[in-house]
Amino acid sequence: MTWNPAIAGREQLASAAREFYDRQSARCADLGIDASGYPISHLAVRVPTWREYVAARSEIESYATANLENVWNGRPISKILLAEPIEVGDGVSIPLIELIPPFHQRVYAMGLEHLGFVVGPDHAAFIERHRDALTGQQFQSPVCMPVYRLFDDYTHVKFYETGLGDVCILEGARFDGFHHADWSPADPDAGPYELGRGEAA
Repeated sequence: MTWNPAIAGREQLASAAREFYDRQSARCADLGIDASGYPISHLAVRVPTWREYVAARSEIESYATANLENVWNGRPISKILLAEPIEVGDGVSIPLIELIPPFHQRVYAMGLEHLGFVVGPDHAAFIERHRDALTGQQFQSPVCMPVYRLFDDYTHVKFYETGLGDVCILEGARFDGFHHADWSPADPDAGPYELGRGEAA
């Protein structure tokens, strides 16, 4: 998917999220992973420039109750708590949007980039059971070490022991209104390493 600013609207995001959930779940099933059996931690959305990040953040926050924005890998990232979760399946919904701007040193898909699933206390056993189907593991903090699968279109699925929103709370943060980092780039229109923007797949 390429970035389309309209996708930040509630209805457009919900429609795209349902399609993305179906596609990523089917891919997991092909690998022997029943992702449909797990709650969703969050949906990650990547935007190609800082200017588009600010616009998308404002739009998504218009139908949210709170956010957390912290600086990670040299730029702010927002975790936005939706007022009403986006339903994507029977009893399955997305409570949180992780909005990610550039910059990064890898190629990533723009738009809907990954789904996070909550495996729960079975996380270690899940890793052993599906090791051959997984691409790697991230060590983000002592309470956040998701494993992931990278697909050919540079989208991912990630599997967490604890959902991202709960991880933030365990780390001492609170979803209390809207707060933005005091940060801005030298060039708000500088783009990332992205398919279709000069980087080879």
